Amino acid sequence: MSRKQQKLDVFTRSQVEDLINKGQLIVISNDQVLRLDKWADRHPGGRLPILHMVGKDATDPLAVYHSVDILQQMCRYRIGVINEPWIDLEPPISRTSFNLETTDGSRPFVPVLGQVAAKTSPKDKHVQSVVTDISHVPDTSTTPQPEWLELRSNVTKQMREDSDDHTYSSALDHLRQLEIDLDQSEYPAADAATQRAISLEFRDLHQTVRERGLYTCRLSNYAKELVRYSTLFSLFLVAFRYGWTLTSAVFLGLFWHQIMFSAHDAGHLSITHNFKIDTAIGIFIADFCCGLSMGWWKSSHNVHHLVPNHPEHDPDIQNVPLFSTSSTFCKSLRSTYYGSIFPWDKAADIMVRIQEYTYYPVMGLARFNLYFLSWGYLISDKATRLPSSTWTRPLEGFCMLCYWYLFGYRLVWLSIPSWPLRIGFVLISHIATMPLHVQITLSHWGMSTTDLGSAESFAQKQLRTTMDVNCPAWLDFIHGGLQFQAVHHLFPRLPRHNLREAQSLVRDFCKRVGVKYTIFNFVEGNEVVLGRLGEISKQLEILALCQRDMSLNKV
Repeated sequence: MSRKQQKLDVFTRSQVEDLINKGQLIVISNDQVLRLDKWADRHPGGRLPILHMVGKDATDPLAVYHSVDILQQMCRYRIGVINEPWIDLEPPISRTSFNLETTDGSRPFVPVLGQVAAKTSPKDKHVQSVVTDISHVPDTSTTPQPEWLELRSNVTKQMREDSDDHTYSSALDHLRQLEIDLDQSEYPAADAATQRAISLEFRDLHQTVRERGLYTCRLSNYAKELVRYSTLFSLFLVAFRYGWTLTSAVFLGLFWHQIMFSAHDAGHLSITHNFKIDTAIGIFIADFCCGLSMGWWKSSHNVHHLVPNHPEHDPDIQNVPLFSTSSTFCKSLRSTYYGSIFPWDKAADIMVRIQEYTYYPVMGLARFNLYFLSWGYLISDKATRLPSSTWTRPLEGFCMLCYWYLFGYRLVWLSIPSWPLRIGFVLISHIATMPLHVQITLSHWGMSTTDLGSAESFAQKQLRTTMDVNCPAWLDFIHGGLQFQAVHHLFPRLPRHNLREAQSLVRDFCKRVGVKYTIFNFVEGNEVVLGRLGEISKQLEILALCQRDMSLNKV
């Protein structure tokens, strides 16, 4: 401990808790107590990510989400130190009494299409002996893992056997507990000592990633990307010029599909690692070329990375009434991202029962919903809260208007002669982007949505809720780096062209600490997601039986 640190106050757990209860945003990092109230208003990612770290040891997420320079600047918010291992507190945002309307000082904006939102207000090496190492999935996965899928379906079977003993509400609680028990049997114990040992191993892994230079982006890789983008766009222009209107729509959709991978890179500042440059690149690609708001994507995506697959907190899985990936949604649920209530209504009751059959059709039309979300965000108060909004918001608005002028007016309206061709062109070009939407959902929708408590380490949480997709290196361009989603969640600022190399390091890490590393090939991953959607439908039927029996008993 340095002399400067010795002069700082030493805080106890109860003192930190008192400060948090007084409304201060206290975060622990490297045994330092940080008060981030002022930084929260200047944070480029908004206030919500910070609110999810309040009361926690955020050493690992802060290290992987920020550059060394930013971490050094955060020292100015240090108010003290702790001198004992920190046991995380529950963030106020996770408490039922937390006022959603004040999470970021703005009113909620309309959520996903179809959602009804009520505007209410020394390293511990014993880890390997704790669990069995099941991170042995082969590099060339060619067969499904029925034992893994069977474990998930066993939860539903057990729930069916126990359904006669429960009311609807208690059945939901029992179902969630069964899923928690399953996760606890598959992963290291979520106690402080075990998870701290995993965190220490993860910090060594992160240091190795740095030392190997994996944070260095080789811009020459983007020369290859530009050739691919230019080829697809040129094929679109040529086909359109010669009257192959519907064929040209396919090439335009493939262009959108491919170029959005670079927008994702820019959103994570993994191209130049410069906020202004990467943000401008992202806005050009997402807003101007594709008509989608980069600001909306970053707003939701930053939260998603911190609390992946958490029903109340992760906007990426809040898709009721169209889809439900967790039984938690079968009861009205509050969203801390949207600042609103998601009621379980008749529409959800109908759509979720058939969700495994509507999955691909909805993914084919998902891009239209992204337009809706983009404009909804851009005109909302949420978009004005970010410190960079003075230049990003008008730039986004201008670029999105340019997109609709060029695509909607000049191309679709003026250049296509008939309504059948216009409708066909728009539908085909948008459906061609479906693999991207499937790829995005593939990484999480088949994974756990349970909460194992505040003691769970950052690394285990990310690996437990995220799967990778196995493919040969020559097919990486099709997946755009999203096939390394688990690796990406551990190191979100890592350039995507370095993720394959980082994957081998993550595999070794998982074997050392006994955390399961989940990977399937693309077809198997789809089977897992469809299986998960089907299991939720079956669970809904069981819950309906509980509700019916409860009504009969009352009579």
